[in-house]
Amino acid sequence: AVVSTQSGHYGRGYKDDMAICGGKLVRVPLRCTGDATLAKNWKLDPKEFEGAFSERTKAVLLTTPHNPIGKIFTTDELEYIGSVCAKHDVIIISDEVYERVVFGDNKHVRIGSLPGMWERTITIGSAGKTFSVTGWKIGWAIGPQHLITQLQHVSSCTTFTAPTPLQEAVAGGFNHERSIAHTEDAYFKWLPAKLEDNCRKLAEAFRSVGMIPVWPDGGYFMLVDTSPMGWDFTEVKSGRYYDVDCVKWLTREFKLATIPISVFYGEANRHLSAKYIRVCCAKSDETIDKACSIISQLKKSK
Repeated sequence: AVVSTQSGHYGRGYKDDMAICGGKLVRVPLRCTGDATLAKNWKLDPKEFEGAFSERTKAVLLTTPHNPIGKIFTTDELEYIGSVCAKHDVIIISDEVYERVVFGDNKHVRIGSLPGMWERTITIGSAGKTFSVTGWKIGWAIGPQHLITQLQHVSSCTTFTAPTPLQEAVAGGFNHERSIAHTEDAYFKWLPAKLEDNCRKLAEAFRSVGMIPVWPDGGYFMLVDTSPMGWDFTEVKSGRYYDVDCVKWLTREFKLATIPISVFYGEANRHLSAKYIRVCCAKSDETIDKACSIISQLKKSK
């Protein structure tokens, strides 16, 4: 079994990957505690998390900053996750592709950097997210030799190789950033500030018409609770979840593209998606401004 602490859209792919390998994906959702408008208040339930483990559990999949919620796990939370993994002697696959997009005073901590975690952790990074070139599909895995060696075997039998010119470009990007680190010209300083500003603009637009954004700690995305709008799609009789009908309607009628978050959950926890939708903040100024203009036209049901 593989325990996943993420509700991410990767869930469906992970489930199929597990099935091919003869494994089983066990999902553990983040549940809201306290003020639901802050991503930091969406947390793992310890009883639920620990109850997902068995003698057959092989790995835990973790995402921080989280997609779609935008939560950044704190050091205390990561130490807890690590202690449970150590107790059951499982490896951790930590998806940290949004590590450069951290808002405000939040801090990104690599779980693999914590005491006792290096030997059991593979950390995943992405050039697409780091340098905003998501079409390049270049990434990396960091971890101890005994785990990375096995990962190399898998890679050689699947993707086999990556486009070398793009790898060279990514290496050049890192070298350049290192040369201007901590200066006003640093891209890694500009990127989170820009996306935080984009999120703020979208959040204000949604609030102005009565919806409730969930302020993220970081990442590309923000959740928005549409329930105050009173929209009802039962007459559509599509058999789909509310959020799926909602985003299709927003796209069709208003040209506002969002994502339903029910697709991020397994069947048992899909009700937790309620009436949330996900919006992307990693867009151009023109697109953000246009989106805000469209949002201002949305009305509550009478």
